[in-house]
Amino acid sequence: MNYSFNTSIKIFKWRHWDIRWNRWNLISVSTLMAFCLLTVFVGQYIINYQTTKLPAAQFYEMDNSMKTWLDSDVPLQILNITADISNTLEDQRDDNKNELIGYTLHSNFVGSSIENFSKFIPENGGTPIRSIIVTTWRSGSTFVGDVLNSVPANFYHYEPLLDYEIIQIRGPPLAEEVLERIKNLLNCNYAPLDRYLQYGQEHTWLFTHNTRLWEKCQRKPHICWLHEFLKPFCKLFPFQSMKVVRLRLKLFEELLDDKKLNVKILYLVRDPRGTLQSRKHREWCPSNIDCYDPVRLCSDLISDYSASIRFHKKYPDQFRVIRYEDLSLDPYEHVEKLLHFFGFQLHPNIIKFLDTHTKVNYGGVSSTYRDSKSTPFHWRNDLTFDEVVKMQRACKSAMKLWGYVRAYNETHQKYFKPIRSKFELTRRNESGVRILV
Repeated sequence: MNYSFNTSIKIFKWRHWDIRWNRWNLISVSTLMAFCLLTVFVGQYIINYQTTKLPAAQFYEMDNSMKTWLDSDVPLQILNITADISNTLEDQRDDNKNELIGYTLHSNFVGSSIENFSKFIPENGGTPIRSIIVTTWRSGSTFVGDVLNSVPANFYHYEPLLDYEIIQIRGPPLAEEVLERIKNLLNCNYAPLDRYLQYGQEHTWLFTHNTRLWEKCQRKPHICWLHEFLKPFCKLFPFQSMKVVRLRLKLFEELLDDKKLNVKILYLVRDPRGTLQSRKHREWCPSNIDCYDPVRLCSDLISDYSASIRFHKKYPDQFRVIRYEDLSLDPYEHVEKLLHFFGFQLHPNIIKFLDTHTKVNYGGVSSTYRDSKSTPFHWRNDLTFDEVVKMQRACKSAMKLWGYVRAYNETHQKYFKPIRSKFELTRRNESGVRILV
């Protein structure tokens, strides 16, 4: 009897322990599964956070493995790149449609107002309206470029030759390759532009001025520098603009001759004294002869003047010239004229830009927030008269051609008006008489 009772007690204890052990196993397994799920969730969150929050350049520095994947046979869908590109393109189509609601082109451009922009959209087989600003460093091109980028549904190719550093391209051997790059960009052909895109990943300001593109890059940085994305994205836009400061004007004749490009060019010139004074404040200038040397700058201005005369006669509907000082003294009037030349109306976005960027000085030396009436002539107080004399000596011919007045002494320099009130391009006829162009 005692033996049976003891045995029953032991059996009860073992069964009780077995139940407790099974419960402990169940709790342990459940805890382990929860931990695994939490780890997967946190890992996915971190990946998503890095993908969507990091700037494009930082993302690429961190994740070189992505490029390896793209170069391999692994399908793009694994990284959701195909879906991200498709969704981003669709978003931009909607953005462009919304921007263009109620907008019409200037009547002088086609003879009547336009409500359907499909004929200008490359994705639909159209040819975009292409606008190029040509000048040199520190001559007001960032301001004018941002004005054009205020046009609805505009795609902005900002300084496509940034990776060539601080040089001026005046002919062979570089002229051919940089013109080919410009044409590729205007045709939205990014596949041959590996050097350009690699540079941009480390110098993101190549894209930041293209506000519509950069807004999408910040959301999806992993597709930002892929030509598979950039080509179809660029082809969504009916308008393209570009500013170039490293290629001299005479070399653009090839683009003006290409009727398929449908390009118009604005040449922007500035008083060389103002240009050189502005360059003094840039750390990249003093060590580069193409930047700091007034002889080179003014030789370029003379060459550009000669090209301007030829282009004005040969391409009267495709080419214009404006002085930075004239634009600054009356920005609203001159901006409207420039827009009409390119084929655009004065949009509220542009008026807002002018209202906020031409009244006060704000920001650093690269800022476009300036009191436009005083900024062009700031050199009169910033430069010594000895510095001005050296510049004027090197730039005498260029200043005369472009309508800039010489300072005669230190007092005169502080208060005089350094531009002729009315400026027109002039050339000589067969009798040697100067005539207005």
